[in-house]
This record gives sequence, structure tokens and C-alpha cells, in this order.
Amino acid sequence: MTTAPARPPTYHGSMTRVVGNTPREAAHTPSPWVFDVLLGLGVTLIVSLFIAADVDRTQPEGWAYLWAVALGGLMLVRRRYPVTVLIMSFAAVFSYYIAGYPPIGVSVPLAAAVFSAAEFGRIAWAIVASAAAITISIAYRLAVGQDPTFVVAYELPGHALLLAGAIALGDNVRSRRALRRQSEEIAVLVADRYAREAEQRVMSERLAIARELHDSVGHALTVVRLHTQVAEEAVGSDDSAVRRALRVISDTTAATFSDLRRTISGLRSEGQAGRSTLRLSDLGSAIRPAEQAGLVVRTNVSVRSELPPQVEAAIYRIVQESITNVVRHADASRVDVEVEEAEGVVSVTVENDGRQGHRDRAGSPAPAPALRPGIGLTGMRERIHLLGGTFSAGTKESGFAVSASIPLEVRT
Repeated sequence: MTTAPARPPTYHGSMTRVVGNTPREAAHTPSPWVFDVLLGLGVTLIVSLFIAADVDRTQPEGWAYLWAVALGGLMLVRRRYPVTVLIMSFAAVFSYYIAGYPPIGVSVPLAAAVFSAAEFGRIAWAIVASAAAITISIAYRLAVGQDPTFVVAYELPGHALLLAGAIALGDNVRSRRALRRQSEEIAVLVADRYAREAEQRVMSERLAIARELHDSVGHALTVVRLHTQVAEEAVGSDDSAVRRALRVISDTTAATFSDLRRTISGLRSEGQAGRSTLRLSDLGSAIRPAEQAGLVVRTNVSVRSELPPQVEAAIYRIVQESITNVVRHADASRVDVEVEEAEGVVSVTVENDGRQGHRDRAGSPAPAPALRPGIGLTGMRERIHLLGGTFSAGTKESGFAVSASIPLEVRT
């Protein structure tokens, strides 16, 4: 089994996360090869001690210790080739006995190889090798006439428990490593999800501010432009009309600056306290530019229930933006505004009898261009969809209409 390389950074959107040890943890965590070297030295030392013990007084030669060195050296490649290390350790132990060297058991020299196989997910190989080693060892010792009671009742449980413990320990290490890696990945995913949610909240707030600024400032600029034209036409001929137009411009700009101050104040503080509250009772100010432009405005508001503030504000902005578009773009003479409540839904319709377009330089209506959703229509659609409603806008046989339906139970 090959050693897994260091995992590269994982990129999520505009944020970067690294799965694995943090720099501080990596600085205090020794490299895996250090543990492998220590394990190899430990195997060599323990097997050498067993050889040196010379339990049967056969005076082992120095070559016997080469097996101890070989078993320890195999630990250096245990991560890359766990099964190969297990097989070679198995073969080394039995070749050691075939060479006639002093007994060192089978479980002690095989324990590290069995542990390594289990640690890297080769549990089946570890179990088969352990069972084969114990079976061959017990069968051989019984065949040469050793005491069955001693071999089976005394040594067999010890060897079996040692190898089983090595397998269990290796599997536990593997499981803990996998759990830690999974926990780190989950932590990264959770952090990334929170980051995305924060970005979405920021984007949603930016869109809300953009809608508010477009609706309020755009409406105000339409009024200012309209009355600026009135003042220009009345200069020198009707001073009272000029004064009235200038007064409207002054009041409109003052109200707009007040709205901007409230918006900026809300941005500088927590929450949404700085935003103005628009209600149905304020619809008069929304339709006034159409009346001042000489259009006939018919308004019908039929609402029995107390509407949520978000719904009232949305209705106001829909009417305001629709009136602004009529004044700016439509060659209309009449505008109908209807707000009706029925079966838990409030319907808003703003319809005019003109064509969408501008007049040419001669004053004649220019051909109506194809409808292209602009910022105003997009903002209205976003407002309604955020409240769980439906929105439509388009030409009619007799003009142009904007329609919206908003449920009274506002979707959060």
C-alpha cells in the first residue's frame, strides 16, 4: 500500500480550506517514518533479546541476529507494502526455525507485521496469517512430541491473544485515523457552508439596498426631472408655476436625502432599524408624479386584513416603480392602480393605456420597443418572489400592465 501524499488545499468558492493537520499541529506531529524507524528498532531489539535468551541452550550463532534485523527492517516499508511485509515476516519466522536457531515463538516476531496489515485495512490478511502461523507452530510442536497440555493449554492462548490484540490495535488505529480525517472534512464543510451562507446574506442585503436605492432615488429623480421641465417651460411666462415646480423639487430632494440618511444609518448600525416603513396609506405619494404629469389616476384599494409590514412595503414599491416607469417611458393618459385582497392573497395591478417608449424630437410617440426587463422590473420581481408571490409585466391590448400576487403569510 502506498503512502498517501500530503493532501492539497481544497478550494470552495472564494474561501480556501486545507484538510489535514493545521500548521501548528503539523509542527508538533512527528513524521510517520519516525514511528516506523522506532517500531523497526523495537522489533529488532525484542527479537534479539529472545534470541539471546537461548532458552534451549544451543548457543546461537551471530547469523541468527540477522533475522532480527530483517524483521525490524521490514517495518520501514510497512506503509507502502503492508501485505508484502506480512508475508515476508511470516516466511522469515519459519525460515528462522528451519535454519535451526533457538525458539523465539511466532506471535512476538509476527505481531508488528500483523499490526501493520490491520492498520492499513488488510485485516483479512492479518487474520489468515495469524491463524496459519499458530496452526503450523502448534502442529509441528505436537508432531515432534512436545507436551500437548503445555502447547495447547498454556502457549496457544498466549500466542492467540497477542496476535488478536495486535490485529485489534491496528484496526483501532485505522478507525481513529479515518474518524479524525472525516471529522476534519466535516469541520471544513461546515465552515464552508457557514461562509457561503454569510456570503449569501451579504449578497441578499446588497440586493435589498440596491432595490431600495433604485426605487427611492429613481422615483425622486423622475419627479425632479418632470418638474424641472415644467419650470423650464414656465420661465418668463408663469412665475407661480416655476415656484410650484421648484417647491416640489425641493421637497422631493429633501425627502430623498432623508431616505438616504435612514438607509446609511441602518447600514452603520446592527439590524434594519434605519429603514423607513412604507404603508398603504402612503400610496398617495407614490402616484403623485403621475397626477402631476397630467395623467388621470384611478386608485382602488380593497384590503380588509392588517398586512405584514413587508407586504405593505412591497405593494408601495411596486406601485411607486410602476408609476415612475409610466411617467418616464409610457405615452399614456390614464393609469389604474388596484390593490385587492382575496382568499389570503393580495393582488396588485398597475395598468396604463399608453405605449412603452419615448417621444421623438417632434413630440410624436416613438414606436414601442420590445420589452427588455430593466433594473426596475427585476427589482420588483425579486421583491415579490422573496415574499413567496408571483409577478408579471407586459403589454396589453390597451397598454401596459404590471401584476403581482403576494400571500398574506409571508415566507421567511
